[in-house]
Amino acid sequence: MAAPSVVIVGAGQAGADTAAALRSRGFSGRIALVGEEEALPYRRPPLSKGYLGGTAEAGDLELLPLSSYGDQGIDLVLGDRAVRIDPEERSVVLDSGSRLSYDRLVLATGARPRRLPVPGAGLAGVMTLRGLADAAALREALREGGHLLVVGGGFVGLELAATARKLGLDATVVEVGPRLMARALSPGMSDHLRAEHVRQGVRILLRREVAALHGDASGHVRVAELDGGERVPADLVVFGVGVRPNVELAAAAGLEVGGGILVDRWLRTSDPAIHAIGDCARFPSARYGRQLRLESVQNASDQARCAAAAICGDPEPYEAVPWFWTEQYALRLQIAGITGGHDLAVTVGDPGGGRFSVLCFREGRLLGAESVNRPADHMIVRRLLSAEGVPSLSPEEAARPGFDLKEYRSRQEQPV
Repeated sequence: MAAPSVVIVGAGQAGADTAAALRSRGFSGRIALVGEEEALPYRRPPLSKGYLGGTAEAGDLELLPLSSYGDQGIDLVLGDRAVRIDPEERSVVLDSGSRLSYDRLVLATGARPRRLPVPGAGLAGVMTLRGLADAAALREALREGGHLLVVGGGFVGLELAATARKLGLDATVVEVGPRLMARALSPGMSDHLRAEHVRQGVRILLRREVAALHGDASGHVRVAELDGGERVPADLVVFGVGVRPNVELAAAAGLEVGGGILVDRWLRTSDPAIHAIGDCARFPSARYGRQLRLESVQNASDQARCAAAAICGDPEPYEAVPWFWTEQYALRLQIAGITGGHDLAVTVGDPGGGRFSVLCFREGRLLGAESVNRPADHMIVRRLLSAEGVPSLSPEEAARPGFDLKEYRSRQEQPV
């Protein structure tokens, strides 16, 4: 009998990690890793920070050197797009006309940036940031100076604003919501982040929308018109207003989709021979009691390992604790768990000194923590959230004067 074959569509973090995890588990069949981009699989988080700032180059972002894929027997198919899945024949058709047969298929198709349908959105100098080509064009535009307008006060938008200020550009952030990173952060942490950006010279406009973009005679954007008529300088505009999961390939193959490619606890789609992972996958979370679609390196890598385990005959449900991070100026913000929906927040540490954590609870249960320049707190909360049979930290204990997470964890680990 021929060894089984696995085709992985999407050569980002999730796809590349799946291939590596299969080999580390001793999978001996063929692995084909298919990516639209010509570049070797690379890390995306540095695109909005080190790469744009000029402290990292494209080669520094590569997950593995080219030789490693050959050494592991991973067939790289780059610069070619999967255009159709044939579930009956178990094959994937590529834009080049090639057809790849599979026994198991992994969809790691990622997501694409949203663009606002405002007048002037097609002007030169209006961009999004997702891949290396986007980042290269944006890096060149930033070198020309001028005024950056970021539409959206989320992770990417704020990292862009911070990078622009480091490069000496003026920057304005326009956010339609009442605060920055409202979906991901507690109000107190949002306020802290906003204060740091203002201190660094960024203009923050909340509860505002871009109504239109206006260009010069050459067709390059120069001004953003906001709701209410205010006009803001904008020599460069970047939309950071979220993403849309790439589900079209899955939907055309008859797989169930809805806010992402729908998968079960083992990351299997409605076709048990096909898995979906990473930014494109929407999975049921027993921890949070609802379906989630997460955009993070942690989620991509952990789901890659989970899918590889299932393919190798050792399935376990996906139950990893989510975590995220962002770096802006000298501020390193780390988030453990999902803190949205909390009904109580307790701050520990020294907010005035820029080293503190916000512990978020719901109905007395710890949901997660947001930590600024407190990496030990972040790691402790991750362990607390993943521990089984350990009493959860109570909000009363956390609010006790002088409470310290390290001391608390040490007490929990003491033998009874």
